[in-house]
Amino acid sequence: MFSRLGVGLLAVASLAALAVPAGAGTKRPVRWNTGGAVWTTTSKDFKAFFKSGEINDRALDAGISNSGWTAEEIQEGMTKTYAVDIIGVSRFLYSNDGVKFLKDQTRSYFPYWTMTPTSVVALRSAIIADSIDGEISSAGIMAELPVDFRLADTCGTYDGTQNVCAPNHCEGDAQCTSLLSWYVFLPACIQANSVLPEPAARPAYVAPARPLW
Repeated sequence: MFSRLGVGLLAVASLAALAVPAGAGTKRPVRWNTGGAVWTTTSKDFKAFFKSGEINDRALDAGISNSGWTAEEIQEGMTKTYAVDIIGVSRFLYSNDGVKFLKDQTRSYFPYWTMTPTSVVALRSAIIADSIDGEISSAGIMAELPVDFRLADTCGTYDGTQNVCAPNHCEGDAQCTSLLSWYVFLPACIQANSVLPEPAARPAYVAPARPLW
């Protein structure tokens, strides 16, 4: 059984596996890796965009243009919050289905240096860290990434596309494969997969029969 203390210890263990201090958040959550070139969008650039819609970074501008959504839709979608229970989130992400989900969700987006061997651990630790207060959002998950992440499109090895977790709800290639669209859908999928079962109803109390004597 998961407890909140147990969940906290698991999150710390995940961060330890990445050799970073607990609570650390990368300043470079997206490094757009195309061929041999790398463009970096910093957490500062994203925060400015989330707060006011201001776009100060060329790579972010291109990412929005290629997302299949308007800038306003990306801003709204990535800052929207979803109510979750950290126990349910952790139970799902540590299950076999959850690990499979995390592997699928890091098709081309994973830690910059260690790449796919630590992709599950890194994304899982960010999601759990963001869920501690009972809410998650794309912006919150991004802020909790423990290391730099890259979106890799590297000469056939990786194709730069992401598996958007709600393929029945996206429209067109850009919405169904782009990184920022993937971010928009991610917290809703986590919420849907982490709902805890309703506790069993207690049997109705029946008073014992009184004796006749």
